[in-house]
Amino acid sequence: MTDASLIPLPDRLAIDPRSPHHAAAVFQQPAEIGIRFNGKERFDVQEYCVSEGWIKVPAGKTLDRRGQPLLITLKGSVEAFYKP
Repeated sequence: MTDASLIPLPDRLAIDPRSPHHAAAVFQQPAEIGIRFNGKERFDVQEYCVSEGWIKVPAGKTLDRRGQPLLITLKGSVEAFYKP
């Protein structure tokens, strides 16, 4: 697996398949995606946007009326990368 064989990460990506920003081809690759937010790696990111500088993460164990985690938006520097 080389970096040349991987699809470049989009500027905005969501885990939820119902989102218009979900790219299934990115998740079907053999490499995992990592998100570095304000210099620390985060493992609970549900959606990110590099150009606008925000991530969405679950707000504890709170669920919305559809049973999905309630998300909060955090702003800062965002870096998306493939884990080796």
